[in-house]
Amino acid sequence: MNVTHDISILSLIANASFVVQAIMALLLAVSVTSWYYIFRKLFTVRQARRETEEFERAFWSRPDLNALYQSAVNARHRTGSLERIFEAGFRDYVKLKGQRIADPSELVDGARRAMRATYQREMDYLESHLAFLASVGSVSPYVGLLGTVWGIMQSFRGLASVAQATLAAVAPGIAEALVATAMGLFAAIPAVVAYNRYSHDIDRLANRFESFMEEFSNILQRQATR
Repeated sequence: MNVTHDISILSLIANASFVVQAIMALLLAVSVTSWYYIFRKLFTVRQARRETEEFERAFWSRPDLNALYQSAVNARHRTGSLERIFEAGFRDYVKLKGQRIADPSELVDGARRAMRATYQREMDYLESHLAFLASVGSVSPYVGLLGTVWGIMQSFRGLASVAQATLAAVAPGIAEALVATAMGLFAAIPAVVAYNRYSHDIDRLANRFESFMEEFSNILQRQATR
């Protein structure tokens, strides 16, 4: 029973050197932070996909652009990314048209620039914290490995003061050091999986946004030439 207690995870962490404990604390903090962003990004991407689908249905089922624009303005704080892109483009189109600009291409280009600017802001928001997850996934294993190497070095240095080196003498120190590698992998694996998944989902949303901007620009082009 004493052996089991001595090699338990909590005992290994408590008996590790200060440097290894500091690395473990850093990895724990990074892991908790990454899980926070993983769940936060999960809800953000799901909401963005749902709002995009709802606006696409409303846009293609209601040909009245003025009514759609007014609805987007009235519910500005509850609109999704795609609806904000539409609002920016149509607002600039109406503004330029009110200035008696006769060139249809100038009207459409202005609307396209406004939509592109809003598109960039929305993508910046959707992609926020993805870089952190990527950094956690790539760096955490090496940070854990640093703790392992340091712990093993300390274990072998301790053998210098032991008359007879045995596995029982060196095993606890090595086990303590390997906990750091395990924590590094525990922090890295979920971050990598989440990063790949969310990057794929956001890329698909970006494609839908760009397709909508092209289709909406064509609609505005036809309206401007009437």
